[in-house]
Amino acid sequence: MQKDRFERIISFLLGASLAILIFGALIIFKIFLFLGFSLALFITVIFIVISLFLILTLDAFSINRQRLDEAKKQTNILENIESKYTKEV
Repeated sequence: MQKDRFERIISFLLGASLAILIFGALIIFKIFLFLGFSLALFITVIFIVISLFLILTLDAFSINRQRLDEAKKQTNILENIESKYTKEV
């Protein structure tokens, strides 16, 4: 099955977000390490939580798109059933 542009963009953004999460956490940790290990670890965890929230937002876009496509299919089926029923009556 071929993906449309929206799905390709979302897939790319999800992959890029995961890469930014991994490298960003490492960079954030190294930047704040001079303030102490515990503070650097805390700030890194905050960065990871915020990044995961943004990744979940991208995933929600994908899920809503799939839900919309499914609703369109169901509407089409119901319209076909209705047209057959109204022609018979």
